[in-house]
Amino acid sequence: MLSKPDRGRKGDTVRALTRGLAILRHISAVGEARPGAIARALDIPRPTVYRLLSTLEEEGYVVFSASANIVRITPQAAALGDGHAHRSALCQAAAPLFARYGAKLIWPLDLAVYENAAMVILESTHARSPLSIDRAMVGYRLPMLRTSAGRAYLAFCPREERVLILEHLRRLGDPADLPFLRSAWLDPMIQEAQERGYAIRDAGEFRPQTASIAVPILSGGAILGCVSMIWIRSAMTTQKAVETSAEPLREIAANIAEAIRPG
Repeated sequence: MLSKPDRGRKGDTVRALTRGLAILRHISAVGEARPGAIARALDIPRPTVYRLLSTLEEEGYVVFSASANIVRITPQAAALGDGHAHRSALCQAAAPLFARYGAKLIWPLDLAVYENAAMVILESTHARSPLSIDRAMVGYRLPMLRTSAGRAYLAFCPREERVLILEHLRRLGDPADLPFLRSAWLDPMIQEAQERGYAIRDAGEFRPQTASIAVPILSGGAILGCVSMIWIRSAMTTQKAVETSAEPLREIAANIAEAIRPG
């Protein structure tokens, strides 16, 4: 049986969880809100609102604007309702395509989706590819700005989502990301990826011995994830990789989108 102090702590935890969920629902309903407005709307003390928002931000469910005291929910929070089923459908659609195309391309393929300021690998042929230098990549988190999957996602997601992701990355402040957050690099990268239909990583900015190309999986104007191919930089030029893989990757992405499109 719980002692009285334990019961108190348990009650406080439940109350904090209830309030945190109420804050998430409120922000989702209004689109964006200031902490003071949240406190007034939900009748929660302002210090408590700030404390809960800080926890929600650390877990990737909300993000503060970089230029104003405004908080918004992240795509991770918006996807809570159907995220698991969505990922399962993507993996089921990708698996046979990866088997078929992987045998032709030889170099390893990855399927990745956005999650809390990173791209998470859901499906991969690294374990089966004779040319892979990595193993056990499923579940691996890829940085947004230093991988082709992250760059492709940023280039093809809605502008509003891109702004939120970049604000989140700036707040996280990873020193390795700082050169890639500058407009002089970021804007041309996004424009070039949009024009070409794919994004490239080939300058040693992440896993220096490899390079990669990624295409978006697009459906109904939304980006569902990205398909990437990874190769060893010393074994193949970027131009050759684009010539041999860009079109097959587009086909894989299009087939995945078609497979999970509602009937």
